[in-house]
Amino acid sequence: MKSISFQFMGEALVLAIGLFLGGRAIKQGIVKFKEMDRTVTAKGLSEKEVQADKATWPLKFKELGNDPAELYERIEANTNAVVSFLKAGGVKEEEISVAPPTLVDQQANMSYSSETVRYRYKANCVVTVVSKNVELVRKLVSKQTELMRQGVTIVGNEYDEGPVVTYEFTGLNTIKPEMIAEATKNARKTAERFAEDSNSRLGKIRTADQGQFSIESRDQNTPWLKNVRVVTTVVYYLND
Repeated sequence: MKSISFQFMGEALVLAIGLFLGGRAIKQGIVKFKEMDRTVTAKGLSEKEVQADKATWPLKFKELGNDPAELYERIEANTNAVVSFLKAGGVKEEEISVAPPTLVDQQANMSYSSETVRYRYKANCVVTVVSKNVELVRKLVSKQTELMRQGVTIVGNEYDEGPVVTYEFTGLNTIKPEMIAEATKNARKTAERFAEDSNSRLGKIRTADQGQFSIESRDQNTPWLKNVRVVTTVVYYLND
């Protein structure tokens, strides 16, 4: 009986020691996991002002008349006047496109209005310039009143569709690496300041998200100047 009792006590002691060592290992594992899970999330901003490198300028004009043949002649003459004005100003031929005029029979639409129209036909005409020479386009926009001397009146967008000239910046890929590096550097500065305040050391990067780039006009008065912006989010480990 004593040998069985001693054997049982021995097995129990081994089991207790095993549970103790196992529990200690599990505890250390949890502590290490928590230490590894100590992180700080920091955001870094990078902004850059650039000038647009592409301009799209639709020159719109209208013609009214009752005789389709006469109306066509005036459309052709005024379209040629607009194209000549652009070429004389330095716009290249391949940068100019002429859309076919859209003709509206206003008498056919009289069912929607009680007013008597003076001219039966209305033609909407568009000559569009798409150019990388933004400065040249801006210069010609300020001189477009010269077309009025030739009887061509350039009209704005109807129903407030937006600006007459659209400016774009297409060189994002050339500045993207520099801006991402700057945003990441700013994020690290923020994280280092937090680590210092919490008596910790900044560890390795856990995750990083470069964020989406946004390109917007600086303001309504200078739409050819663009603000490029990106926010990078970086998660760092913290060490004691």
